[in-house]
Amino acid sequence: MSIGTFNGTDPAAYRGGGMSFGYPKGYTLMDFVPDDVKPLIHSHWSNFPPVNPMWHYMLAGIYVILGLLSFFGNGIVMYLFLSKKSLRSPANMFVVNLAFSDFMMMASQFPMFVTNCLSGGYWSLGAFACEVYGFLGSVFGMTSLVTLVAIGYDRYCVIVRAFDGGHISSGKAFVIIVLCWAYSVAVSIWPFFGWNSYIPEGILTSCSFDYISKDWNIRSFGIFLFVMCYCFPLIIIIFVYSQIVGAIRQHEKALRAQAKKMNVENLRSNADAKKQSAEVRIAKVAVANVFLWLLTWTPYAYVVMIGLFGDQTKVTPLVSALPALIAKTASVYNPMMFAISHPKFRLALQEALPWFCVHEEKDDDTKSTKTEAENPK
Repeated sequence: MSIGTFNGTDPAAYRGGGMSFGYPKGYTLMDFVPDDVKPLIHSHWSNFPPVNPMWHYMLAGIYVILGLLSFFGNGIVMYLFLSKKSLRSPANMFVVNLAFSDFMMMASQFPMFVTNCLSGGYWSLGAFACEVYGFLGSVFGMTSLVTLVAIGYDRYCVIVRAFDGGHISSGKAFVIIVLCWAYSVAVSIWPFFGWNSYIPEGILTSCSFDYISKDWNIRSFGIFLFVMCYCFPLIIIIFVYSQIVGAIRQHEKALRAQAKKMNVENLRSNADAKKQSAEVRIAKVAVANVFLWLLTWTPYAYVVMIGLFGDQTKVTPLVSALPALIAKTASVYNPMMFAISHPKFRLALQEALPWFCVHEEKDDDTKSTKTEAENPK
């Protein structure tokens, strides 16, 4: 049903004539794209009807919300790390690197995406901007992904290799962070040298790797991405966290057995118990975050593999756009999962921003130390 008129040649005139919903029969997504933009877009997208403009406005609104939440959450994490010396530990260096990459990922993505959604519903910024958008999205997204692996490795060193001198120093943490960025750039830079390319995707308001073309150049890079960006990190994450869970279970089992032999309830002092509890809690938070990572990145990996090797009719504009949106939600929940939920970050947040309504109880370490000194056993 529509109101207004259509002159049979110009879809923009039809849309501007007062159409409420519906498009002329036979029109495709490409018919709403100017001629100078069409060379950037794969012919696959001409097989689908135009996307309802509602999707452009709705996705633009969602990206604005995600962008603001990401800026706020990750900005707080970076601010606390820079302003509180107590937070400048090797482990927190990884957390801040994650916050920075998430912050930059949204800063480089959502303004251009929103601009395209509100300025016609197609990529309107040119070929070079498309390549920059795709490259930056890949670099920052990949850095966040491999930083999660680094955080898992750090937890592995602290919990599993605690007695083997496995703790990561600040210098080693810095080297690992540099390697995370180098890895991300090394994976993302190849389209500039002819191995794959960055092109508009989905509803045509964003750009990413080409996962539609069937030639070996495109497919080989897709396999490379799937292995390096999904399989390889996933294998490491599963290994380190399975080792963490196993070590915690074995340690707790050994402590209970020893306590039973000595006929005591607990072998730990209060301070050791609190420290161990904090480490276990951090490990659980990390495991939960990795589980969320699987939920957010698996749909996108699935769409890419279907586009390269499966039934491409299933890769519709919305099927392509929504997994990318889900993946970007990681930049919102990462700071909450890894930083704001941590007792030390919460304590720093309580001191720096008391209006944030965070109530974290501070341990009185000096009191317990003094008591032990005055009452030696």
